Amino acid sequence: MASAVVTGGARGIGRELARALARRGYDVLVTDVDEAGARETAEAIGERARAMAQDVRDPDSHRAVASAAQERGPLAVWVNNAGILRTEKAWEHSDDDVRTLVEANLLGVIWGSRAAVEAMRPGGGHVINLASMSAFGPVPGLAVYGATKHAVLAFTESLQGDLDDAGVPIRMHAVCPDGVDTRMVRERAGDPDAAIIFSAGQKLLDPAEVADRTLGLLDSKTLMLAIPRTRVPLLRFSSRFPRAGLKLAALFKRVGERNRRKALEP
Repeated sequence: MASAVVTGGARGIGRELARALARRGYDVLVTDVDEAGARETAEAIGERARAMAQDVRDPDSHRAVASAAQERGPLAVWVNNAGILRTEKAWEHSDDDVRTLVEANLLGVIWGSRAAVEAMRPGGGHVINLASMSAFGPVPGLAVYGATKHAVLAFTESLQGDLDDAGVPIRMHAVCPDGVDTRMVRERAGDPDAAIIFSAGQKLLDPAEVADRTLGLLDSKTLMLAIPRTRVPLLRFSSRFPRAGLKLAALFKRVGERNRRKALEP
């Protein structure tokens, strides 16, 4: 039986990814800094899942997770899902918040990808990195968070180039969903700086749907998956023409603010 790792699996997209991987027949190791939450996920899945405490900011933790996963079978899938969200203006974050965002959202992905590549090099596999729709353009209110997701996308694409050059049969994938209906997002709904998260419409994406579409990557060589794809051309335009992109982002934020307020209504 092949094994899989899902970081940040205590709730939200991570929990749904772990469920979906188990349904595909993988032995899933669920990790999270919230060990109790990780165990709850594993117990809900059943015999195909185990749990392990992990702080993804620690590079050694990823090596330990890789080793533990391989006890049940060759490591075939690694999902770097763990991350945190802060919605404040860049100058309003504490120094500790900035450091935590970068270490969890970016360094955690880099450490995890390195550990996965080392474990998978003999037989190949898939590494899936959770980025965000915010990787494509300006996201006022999420500047630091957005910067980490820009970097995750760039790192994933560049790492695939390194693997191709070296002839290593590992497929990298970056997943860029729009706002997802998770506790992490709902916890920020009271903050006006979170408005742009709600700009796609009144309905946030369903975590289970995001998980199912994400694992569809295991049957493909797709490098980047945006959910939904319809938002990408406009956001790509924003990155090509930054000044126009900022005006577009301001419009998105106004739309998102209306939706954010509706989300708070009882």
